[in-house]
Amino acid sequence: MATRGNGIVLRIIGTDLPGRSCGPGGDFPGYDGIHVAVQGKDKPSELLDPQPGDAERVSWSLPCTVTTGADGLVLSGPYIQNRLGGRFVYLSWVTINGAGRATMFRRGKLMLDAVAPALLAQAVEHGQLRARLTLTDAKGHPVCARLVPPLVQWSAEAAG
Repeated sequence: MATRGNGIVLRIIGTDLPGRSCGPGGDFPGYDGIHVAVQGKDKPSELLDPQPGDAERVSWSLPCTVTTGADGLVLSGPYIQNRLGGRFVYLSWVTINGAGRATMFRRGKLMLDAVAPALLAQAVEHGQLRARLTLTDAKGHPVCARLVPPLVQWSAEAAG
């Protein structure tokens, strides 16, 4: 694989958070002290900037390297997972206790393979790939599973 340029920034912006407390419902037992963070690559206990579940908006800026592979442009970096089924970023839902200890209870996979190749090429030109998504599901709980359009809106933006 050949590296292109100095890489880009993956900017994740989440809105419509579920709150710091979510009561039980269905297969969801309910939690208090809810926060959301980005998980480090292959490191479930390494969380980038946990943000409260009742924030108006949350965001993270992740450095990425862009390479060219057999299937086109590929993003990699310290927060990008690479498993069977594609590349993605884990958004980890955790509870934080009074001592500041985080315990994960749910994760969502922000699927990078859902980005159209032409849009990824534009993001490389402009320096930033942006993901905007709502973080509450239809039941009022933290989103989980595969996070893809229409839940996620992808765009290419100017860096900075």
